Amino acid sequence: MFHQRCFMIGALLSLAVPLLVALETCQMTGMPGIPGIPGMPGKDGREGEKGEKGEQGVALRNSDGPQRGTNGDPGLMGEQGKRGQNGEPGKPGSHGVPGPPGEPGDTGVVGAQQLAAFSVARGSNEYPDKRSVIRFTQVITNIQDDFDTVTGRFRCRVPGTYFFVFHASLEDRLKVVLKLDDTPLTSFADYRHARRQVTSGGLAVHLSRDQEVWLETQEYRGMRGKPSGYSIFSGFLLRPH
Repeated sequence: MFHQRCFMIGALLSLAVPLLVALETCQMTGMPGIPGIPGMPGKDGREGEKGEKGEQGVALRNSDGPQRGTNGDPGLMGEQGKRGQNGEPGKPGSHGVPGPPGEPGDTGVVGAQQLAAFSVARGSNEYPDKRSVIRFTQVITNIQDDFDTVTGRFRCRVPGTYFFVFHASLEDRLKVVLKLDDTPLTSFADYRHARRQVTSGGLAVHLSRDQEVWLETQEYRGMRGKPSGYSIFSGFLLRPH
């Protein structure tokens, strides 16, 4: 910028000097000179005063307000926000396709656990005490030890229907009662008096788990127990429940 100004000033001086020399040497009026080169643009003027408020513009036709412009381009994706609250549980889905059959399991022992049976014999030739539990101490069959030879009672392990039966060798009158948890179920009596004879009786009973059954003497107790004539008490499960 500075060089341009210097150049323009030099050009103006080169034009002006010959004119001054001519004026000093010649008093005659000459022809008008060539117009000079335009000067440099001046500085911006001062800021003008604030103008008056313009008139209200014309309202747009068929519109209640400013018209909405066209949608701009989508902006950049923002950062992921915080996780919102869990929504309500959805409806149950449809059932899936059934899976393939599994492999066969190991052989169980359910059948063995559902067995219950006993047969026990009197181990003494002496008459049992009156109105007492008859003890059968010689075991013939006793699955899972359900019959207790010490107490003379059978305890139910498998609920179901059982059949109980006794065969007694006697030489005197006999009366026994089959009891279930101290409740008499039925009585069996033989009042014949002979040298030796056999009597028996049986009953089907529905039992729940841990109930007990036994034989009990009454006022007559002529029951023997010897190899030539055992007295036997038996019971077995007919059907589990």
